[in-house]
Amino acid sequence: MSLPPALANLLPRSRQWFASLAALVKAWSRRLPALPPLPGGTRLWVTLLSFGFLLAALQGHGRQLLRYGLDRQGWWWLTLGVGVSLLSLVVNGLAWNVILRWLGLRPRWAATTVVYLSTNLRKYLPGGIWHLAGRVQVLRRGDTPLLATPASLGQALLAVLLDPLLGAIAALALVAPEALLQGRWWSGLPWLLPLLLLVPRWLKPLLLRLEQQRARQLALADPSLQNASESADLGVAPPSHVPWLPFGAMLLFVLMRFGGFACCVLAFDQQNALEWSGWLAGFALAWTVGLVVPGAPGGLGVFEAVLLLRLGGLLPEAPLLAVALSYRAVTTAADLLGAATARADRPEPLAGMTGTSR
Repeated sequence: MSLPPALANLLPRSRQWFASLAALVKAWSRRLPALPPLPGGTRLWVTLLSFGFLLAALQGHGRQLLRYGLDRQGWWWLTLGVGVSLLSLVVNGLAWNVILRWLGLRPRWAATTVVYLSTNLRKYLPGGIWHLAGRVQVLRRGDTPLLATPASLGQALLAVLLDPLLGAIAALALVAPEALLQGRWWSGLPWLLPLLLLVPRWLKPLLLRLEQQRARQLALADPSLQNASESADLGVAPPSHVPWLPFGAMLLFVLMRFGGFACCVLAFDQQNALEWSGWLAGFALAWTVGLVVPGAPGGLGVFEAVLLLRLGGLLPEAPLLAVALSYRAVTTAADLLGAATARADRPEPLAGMTGTSR
């Protein structure tokens, strides 16, 4: 099916405009003086600012927060939230299998999902990369029932990179419906622009650059990757087609994650305080920032701070803070249950490979 003439003429101009804009930004960035690094690193300051904001909110609304006690129905909603969040982790593990298949690997779905769940709890360790290091290590080993053939270093790095990248793109796309439903297309369409990163022309260079960066980070967690940046296995290009199926799987995961958040909203009877499209937009933005911004492991504090900043002007902060804190408790409980269940049910050959990282 051919495109309309107007659209066919617009696409080359849009690509040329984006290329010119990228060249202009790159040129200006070279002229700017290099800023000195923050003492302690960016991650420390983001964590301190996020926790400082939360402590200020707790101090200002602590007494009001105590009034939002939960009745029996509220506790049932939180229990259901734990179940939905746990199911979302299983969906995330299955989505990782879809990513592995898209990369040309042949995962054994049950074993791969078990490893994904058992390593998920490591994201709370200082550094925030131990769960990724564990998965790369497992994918590269040839004596496990995880893959039909072991992955190369480049394939393993792409596998752990595509999971959060596709999740962030999917979550940002969910911010747009709120504005589009209200007829504010000019504020909704920008959230759909990250979908362009799915196009191989932009996806390949982005992944190759992130691959080098992630290899250097993981070398600190896994001594076997000390020379990863010079490895011949590095620089593996992803397939030359749009990852629609992996993207759809990650979109389902983010929606399931929002399902657990919605249970927390219902637990405190806040479903009428805001349209569900508004809740979805606020959650998706906060979840994405907590995923990509360097801060406390697991996005701890960053998610809550962004949610309060995004929705604080639309509804009272005290119930919003109660929802955010309860969601943190729900997801942490789900992470613990998922890791415990996976460790109890994992195949025996994987037992020595998903323990504590060095």
